[in-house]
Formats: sequence, structure tokens, C-alpha cells
Amino acid sequence: MENSLFNNAKKAVSRFTQKNREGAHATNQQDMQAAKQAIQSAYSQCSQEEKQQLQQLEQQLDAEHQNMR
Repeated sequence: MENSLFNNAKKAVSRFTQKNREGAHATNQQDMQAAKQAIQSAYSQCSQEEKQQLQQLEQQLDAEHQNMR
């Protein structure tokens, strides 16, 4: 069974990244916070492998956020 919280986190980061690449004006703080919250929620119910992927998603989110500035 797939971990829905994990999948939600991946989708939230993907949405944030896509909006960010379309132009910083399309991305806002609320989108980033939603992605971070989805990642944190997923940590509670994921495997070790998924935790490593979540860490990568956090790094990706931080990098995209830095590119916005």
C-alpha cells in the first residue's frame, strides 16, 4: 500500500517547484508552508527509504525557495 502522506508531500513540493519555475510571482509563502507541512506529516508514517526521499524533497524545496529571492 502506498503511503498517501508521502505522495501528498511529493505532490506539494512538485506544485511549489512548478509555480516557482513559472515565475516567482506565482509562488507564495503559503505554497511553501503547505509543502513543508506535507513533508513533516509524511515523516510520521514512512519507511526509512521514504524518509531519505523526504529529506531530498526538503533540500529541493529550500533550494527553490532560495532561487525565489
